[in-house]
Amino acid sequence: MRTRSMTTSLLPALALLSLGAAGVTSAAGPAVSLTQDPLVMRLSKDEFRIVFGIHTQSAGRGCNGVIRYRVDWKTEDGTSRSETRLVSYRVSPSASRAITVDRQYFDTAEGQHTTEVVKVSVNRISCIDGSESHAAQLASAR
Repeated sequence: MRTRSMTTSLLPALALLSLGAAGVTSAAGPAVSLTQDPLVMRLSKDEFRIVFGIHTQSAGRGCNGVIRYRVDWKTEDGTSRSETRLVSYRVSPSASRAITVDRQYFDTAEGQHTTEVVKVSVNRISCIDGSESHAAQLASAR
């Protein structure tokens, strides 16, 4: 009985933590989110492009960051794997949206299997204010 109530009370807290991680990565940086679920495009038996649409509320300052995501995939022989990947992005100061594309190969032996991407889930999106990153680049160039 006690375990049940404790588990039930923790679920809303965990949900808030996971939603917060996807939308905002730090209090100092602007809010950033995906415009939709990642789009997966197959190019060959084991080659894929994964497209992320990014929306930020950086108010004319731009934003640079990294998307950390996980891909669950399986081959035609039933082998399943999960991999964590990183892809960088940049939102121009004159825009509030951008896209970034990651090129990936998923197979246990080069081109030997037809691979299926089962799920793509975003773990974290970082965002550094574009004006701050430009100032840091200027400072490091001196």
